[in-house]
Amino acid sequence: MLLLAATVVGCGSQSNAAQTKDDGRVSVGGHEGRASTVTLVRRVSSAPAVTGPGQPGPTWKPVATIGGQPAAWIAQRSGVTLLRFEQRLAHLALHAGSGEPEGQGWAYGDRIGAGEIHRVLAAFNGGFKLSYGSVGFMADGRAAVPLAAGLGSIVTYQNGTTEIGAWHEGVPARGLAVASVLQNLHLLVDRSAAASTAENCIQSCWGATLGGGPDVARSALGITGAGQLVWAAGESLTPGATAHTLVDAGVVRAVELDINPEWVAGYLYVHRPGGPSAVPVVPGQYGIPGQLFAPYNRDFFTVLAG
Repeated sequence: MLLLAATVVGCGSQSNAAQTKDDGRVSVGGHEGRASTVTLVRRVSSAPAVTGPGQPGPTWKPVATIGGQPAAWIAQRSGVTLLRFEQRLAHLALHAGSGEPEGQGWAYGDRIGAGEIHRVLAAFNGGFKLSYGSVGFMADGRAAVPLAAGLGSIVTYQNGTTEIGAWHEGVPARGLAVASVLQNLHLLVDRSAAASTAENCIQSCWGATLGGGPDVARSALGITGAGQLVWAAGESLTPGATAHTLVDAGVVRAVELDINPEWVAGYLYVHRPGGPSAVPVVPGQYGIPGQLFAPYNRDFFTVLAG
């Protein structure tokens, strides 16, 4: 079993030096402010034990364990469903949709694959359509949409860690090989504060909504100071409400993901002898046909044990 640790400090610096310590840990510098420390235990041998969301409240409730250790929690606060993931036990995988991006040969394709089926804890929607602008998509060494400096970026390294920050303004970390990047607009949360435009620039800054109203289905992905990932979603949210709930949950940086009812959905996967069953986690969500077991035309994320 390989033990890796990544230490990431706040956001905003251009310096991203990475050092390998004598004990095999990797220390990553490049963010000013609060420290995010992630200690990864790769190749967890046991399958995840996942329960349904039940009736979550404001207190974090465990919904998944790996090797007997808590790996995922759920909470609901101010109309926002929150899923929190422990990166020491589980890692993020960016999937390429059948229509966006087009093409074959992606390591993670348009459905939950055979190599994931017994390891998947959760899955949720990706970002805006790749034709929207102010987006980027890179995986497996090729960019379907070129990456742009300054955009909010969900960066997963080949060592399994995921970090969130502004591209070339905190991420990627120098010396760590990148496995995938999804970019979507600018950071919704930075340095533990909501973006200044989250309250008064909704349509032009945070995506056109169906019907033109500010309160629509929205989702986002953030990272805490301790390096845990937090997905947030709800059916009637403003950018500001989403951002403030993430900050209250300890998130230091976050990227808004997709918006509007058809494209916001999250699932937990309860494992049974015949295979996992998908359980929706956002009350009233429209849902994704096939619950990501069937081909899906948009990008999405899975959370996998190991």
